[in-house]
Amino acid sequence: MGRSPYPDAEFLMRDTTSHPPAYTPNYKTSVMRSPRLALISLQQSLSEVTAPVFRPEELGPLDNDLIMNAAKDGLPVGERIVVHGYVLDQLGKPVRNALVEVWQANASGRYRHKKDMYIGALDPNFGGCGRMLTDENGYYAYRTIKPGPYPWRNRVNDWRPAHIHYAISGDGWVQRLITQMYFEGDPLIATCPILGGTPSEEQLRSLIALQDTGAFVQLDSRAYRFDIVLRGQRATLFENAVQQTPADERLAAVADARAAVLKAAKAQTETRGGAR
Repeated sequence: MGRSPYPDAEFLMRDTTSHPPAYTPNYKTSVMRSPRLALISLQQSLSEVTAPVFRPEELGPLDNDLIMNAAKDGLPVGERIVVHGYVLDQLGKPVRNALVEVWQANASGRYRHKKDMYIGALDPNFGGCGRMLTDENGYYAYRTIKPGPYPWRNRVNDWRPAHIHYAISGDGWVQRLITQMYFEGDPLIATCPILGGTPSEEQLRSLIALQDTGAFVQLDSRAYRFDIVLRGQRATLFENAVQQTPADERLAAVADARAAVLKAAKAQTETRGGAR
């Protein structure tokens, strides 16, 4: 699996208007842990424009099957679903061999974590986490159990909509993205304080997976489509030298050859003039 065609290229500047503000009073835990001063933008270096390269053999055969990868003595309880989509950059190019990690609550809205004290039932056959690599077209897919909503201590009767957490590692660390995917038609989306901080309706829609009837598995699973967009990479080296394409290189070669011919002709003319 290949990585970026421009391994040393800078990434486009982060569009801060597409991200929610760090300080969101209705999301109460953000009050004490959000920065108050503007963040400082730094010149990208090798540590930002590169990232680990993952190999398919490093992943297990059931890593993208959350229905089976933690099953012990039966199948997990809940609605079976397929989630699929593409990881692209903001220029529309596929991000190949990106690591997509997911984790979620089970069908009753409870995480398999010792600090989750919600009264929802634990499922001994569901672990709630998985991972996969994108293919040459940036495509990924996995199957799982649709997570349930759960209450949380923000305001009285605040409930989190059903969601799946994502962590994506692309061609460079500046593309690293931690996000959440929600489900089309969930009434809790409109009242969620976290989602209420999104800058626009368009940004909110980008977090909602749409039902994809064309990908349903007959008598088995419904399907949802969720595409992910990471920062784009321009063809410019981080030393600010322009990265040439093959076409540019051919034109430069022609120009160099033409200049060499003219230089040789000029030298020959001067030699003849001197001989006379």
